[in-house]
Amino acid sequence: MESLIDTVNNTLNTAVGLLWGTPLVVLLVGTGVLLTIAMGFPQIRGLRHALDVVRGKFDDPDDPGEISHFQALTTALSATVGLGNIAGVAVAISLGGPGAVFWMIMVGVLGMATKFSEVSVSLMYRHVDEKGVVHGGGMHYIERGLGKAWKPMAIFFATATMCASFGAANMFQTNQVASILSDRFDVPNLLTGIVISVMTGVVIIGGIKRIGKVTSTLVPLMGGIYIAGCIAVIAMNISEVPSLLYSIVYYAFNDLEFTTAGGAISGIAVREIITQGVRRACFSNEAGLGSSPIAHSAATTKEPVREGVVALLEPLVDTIVVCTMTALVILNSGQWVDKDLTGVDLTAAAFDHAIPGFGGIFVPVAVFLFAYSTLLSWSYYGEQAVSYLFGPKGLLPYKLVFCIAAVIGAVWSLGPIIAFSDIMLGLMVIPNLIAVLLLTPKLRKEVNGYFRRLKNGEFAEH
Repeated sequence: MESLIDTVNNTLNTAVGLLWGTPLVVLLVGTGVLLTIAMGFPQIRGLRHALDVVRGKFDDPDDPGEISHFQALTTALSATVGLGNIAGVAVAISLGGPGAVFWMIMVGVLGMATKFSEVSVSLMYRHVDEKGVVHGGGMHYIERGLGKAWKPMAIFFATATMCASFGAANMFQTNQVASILSDRFDVPNLLTGIVISVMTGVVIIGGIKRIGKVTSTLVPLMGGIYIAGCIAVIAMNISEVPSLLYSIVYYAFNDLEFTTAGGAISGIAVREIITQGVRRACFSNEAGLGSSPIAHSAATTKEPVREGVVALLEPLVDTIVVCTMTALVILNSGQWVDKDLTGVDLTAAAFDHAIPGFGGIFVPVAVFLFAYSTLLSWSYYGEQAVSYLFGPKGLLPYKLVFCIAAVIGAVWSLGPIIAFSDIMLGLMVIPNLIAVLLLTPKLRKEVNGYFRRLKNGEFAEH
C-alpha cells in the first residue's frame, strides 16, 4: 500500500514539474505584460473608477445580473483571499526563500491587468437563460467568443475547473484547517472535515445569491481581522522592515546559497525562486485561471468593462497587500528556515514568535474563516463548470461530492493535495489565457470605447 501511495505522490510531483516549468511561467507573466500594455495600464487608469463602482455609484437595478458589483467582488475575493495568503505564502517562502515574495508581488501587479481582461471578456460573452440565471466564465467565452470549433477547449477548461474545485479550493482548505485545529486544540481531523462539509452544504444549496450574501459579510470581517493582526506584528518590529524588504528584492535575483544550522535552506536557484513565486501567486490571486470571471459574470451590469475594473482590485488586495503582510510576519520571525514548518503551521509559528500564544488562537480562527469562504465561492465555480458539461442534472451530485471531498481533504496528507491542486490550476491557465489573448483585439476596442464614454460623462450616476 505504501509503495502505491509513494508511486502516486511521485507521479503527481513529476506532473507538477512538467506543467509548471518555464513555458507556463512565461505564459502567465508574458500575458500580464502584454495585457497591461494593450489595455493602457488598467492598474492605473481603472483604479479610482473601480472604487466608485464598488461603492455603488453606477449601480442600476434594471441591469441584467443576479448580484451587485460589491457582492461579485466579495464572492471572488472570498475565493482568492484565503489560505493562499496564509499557507501559500508560507509554502512559497519555504521552497523559494524571501525572493519568491518579490515575484508574487510582481505577478500580483501584472495580475491586475490579467484579471481585468478575463473578467471583461467574460461579461462580453456571458448569457442569461430563460430562468434569469447567468452563465459565464472561461468555458463560455472560449465557445461563444472563439466559435463552436473551439468547444473541445472549452470542455477541457470546464473539466479542469471542476477538478480544481475539489483540490486547491476544497481539500487543500480543509486539510490546512484540520492540521492547525488538530495541532493547537487536538480536534480530530475527521470531525473538522465533517463540520466544514455540513456548513458548506447548508449555504451552497441556495446558489450564488445566498453565497453572495454570506461572502459580502464574511470577507470584510475576516480580511479586516487578519490585516489588523499582521499590522500589529509588523508595527512591533517596524525597524526590521527595511532589511526584510531588501532581502525580498535581493534574493529575487540571486541564488539563496546560505545554509542554516538545521540545513533547511541551501542553494535555491533563481529559476526555482521565480517559479515558486509565480505558482503561489497564481494559487493566491487566481489571475489567469479563468475562475473569478465565473463569479463576476453574475454581476448586475450591462457594461462588461465596468465589472472588469472591479475585478482588478482582487490581486491588489490579495497579493500586493495581504500576501506581503504575511510575508513580512514570516520573514521577521526567522521561523521560515525550519525544515519541519510549512503552510499554516509556519505562519502560526511566526505570529507566536512575535506575540507568544497569539498565533495559536489568531491563525486557526483566520484559517477557518478563509477556508470556509473559499469553499463557498469555488463550489459555485465548480457548479458552473458542471452545468456547462452535464446540464442542471449534474448539480446535485456535484454538490454532494464537493461536500464529501471536504472530509477527504481533512484526513489526507498535504503533499499530494498541493501537487493535485497545482496540476488542475495549471490546466485551467493554458486554455483560459489562449482564449483571452485571441480575444484581445475585440476586448481592446470595448475597453477604449468604455473609458472614452466614461471620460465624456455618458454614464448616469446613482
